[in-house]
Amino acid sequence: MSTQMSMHGEIKEQHQKMKDMTLKGKFSYFWYYYRMHTLVILFVTALTAVFIYQVTHNKDYAFYAVVMNADTSRINDVEWCDAFAEYAQIDTDEFSLALDTSFMYSSTDISQYSISSMEKLLVMVQTRQIDVITADTEAFENYAQNELFLNLETALPKDVLEKYKDYLYYTDASTFGASDAAYEAGTEPPDPAQYVIDHHDPSSMEKPVPVGIYLPAGSRLSETGCYEYLELNETTYQGYPSEAVLGIPVTCEHLDTVLQFLSFLEA
Repeated sequence: MSTQMSMHGEIKEQHQKMKDMTLKGKFSYFWYYYRMHTLVILFVTALTAVFIYQVTHNKDYAFYAVVMNADTSRINDVEWCDAFAEYAQIDTDEFSLALDTSFMYSSTDISQYSISSMEKLLVMVQTRQIDVITADTEAFENYAQNELFLNLETALPKDVLEKYKDYLYYTDASTFGASDAAYEAGTEPPDPAQYVIDHHDPSSMEKPVPVGIYLPAGSRLSETGCYEYLELNETTYQGYPSEAVLGIPVTCEHLDTVLQFLSFLEA
């Protein structure tokens, strides 16, 4: 009982002190005694507001493109998405688009960022979020050998396939699983970088499969210069100059939009 009386008296005393203070003094007094409570309330309110916004404004993706190992200073993802949305007549009030340049891959980079980037890409492909992946030859061939891309002979309409026949990128299906087989046998897996392979030439392969399209020099993506560093640095892979290649993941759900994107790159 005495404790309650003491607390009541203290509260009454605090109110009396604030009664005689200026507005600035009242604010300073309040902030001194109640700032932690206020910050917690503000944090919870902000968190709730963000959650409600995300739930009420969440939109399905009409198209999601990954531009891997690109020079991000050369490409503006927002401008690209706006331009493609207008070209493909995609309602951005109802759907979202993404041109994601955050992904990196290098066989010699074992940093946490690189590993996380690879893991994120595989998860997004498995959950059917990505429609197109563009990468340099080394990165592209790594994922091609892991059977990440559609066979364009069966995926693309015949007229589109004919249109890009001189720009097709081939990988050799006879080497699929070679690394896994080596690990199972307890031997050192082959180093793909030591091979000499012309991915333009299917006749040099045992089981050639067209899984990508080399970006023509005049295409919109090439014109940005986001892969220009490959030529400037004279980057090679498997005995040939490294180039930018576009592929369609096996889990792609927006093939019609991908075809529109291919036309957009030439527009």
